[in-house]
Amino acid sequence: MHARQKLGTSERRTCKVVDLARSSMQYQAVEKNDDALRLAMIRLAKSYGRYGYRKVAQLLRVEGWCVNHKKVERLWREEGLQLPQRHKKKRRLYHKDSSIIRLRPTHPNHVWSVDFVHDKLSNGRSYKMLTVLDEYTRQALAVEVRTRMGSEDVLEVLYGLFLRHGKPDFVRSDNGPEFSSRATQSWLEKVGVNPIRIYPGSPWENGYNERFNGTLRREVLNSEWFTTTKQAQIVINCWLRQYNHTRPHQALNMRPPVPETLVRDGPEHGG
Repeated sequence: MHARQKLGTSERRTCKVVDLARSSMQYQAVEKNDDALRLAMIRLAKSYGRYGYRKVAQLLRVEGWCVNHKKVERLWREEGLQLPQRHKKKRRLYHKDSSIIRLRPTHPNHVWSVDFVHDKLSNGRSYKMLTVLDEYTRQALAVEVRTRMGSEDVLEVLYGLFLRHGKPDFVRSDNGPEFSSRATQSWLEKVGVNPIRIYPGSPWENGYNERFNGTLRREVLNSEWFTTTKQAQIVINCWLRQYNHTRPHQALNMRPPVPETLVRDGPEHGG
């Protein structure tokens, strides 16, 4: 019912008295059918089971949906999908002179970090994975799977990566014998790469790689059961392509480290 019928005055005068925009007075909610968006969201949630609603929202936008993360969160809750638990932020550690311990990357190929991840095959046999990460771009350069891996194997992997991506200014690692051996240190010095070794018992100083290793374990190693290292390498390589080319990263403004161009036919979806 209009303001004239209710109050005996014009709508314009009533809105002016109560300081209300006429567009707000005349606004009527429009019901939208979100079934197609829900199906697309559920499909992505099934395909990327460890992703939260923010990453799925970004993947929806990549597919052409015009939707923000708040709407995806609402639909996510309505569908009973799992929401991430909030964790307390850890305090950063500093030296006594208040300087930050870790060298911060400022450009691609500035700092690479390397580390090992250990796991077991279905027969109980142990194997190792060498993970190499560009700390600035967050690109996972390699996850090399082998039954045993010493300093020579590390150098073999790094040599191939230097040829493919160029050599970094620094390589960050822990104090394991594979990284701190004289052969490794002298080779890095010869090729002009500065080694950075973290303080013993301080894995947070290699935080970028530690986080990546946690994601690798959570999304692959804890979900798959491998019978051979070859099988593990094939599955991890497939996941690595997804990690580098598809997975949105919050540190990169919800973009993957090496985004691929998505070509779609037809009009964009609405949301």
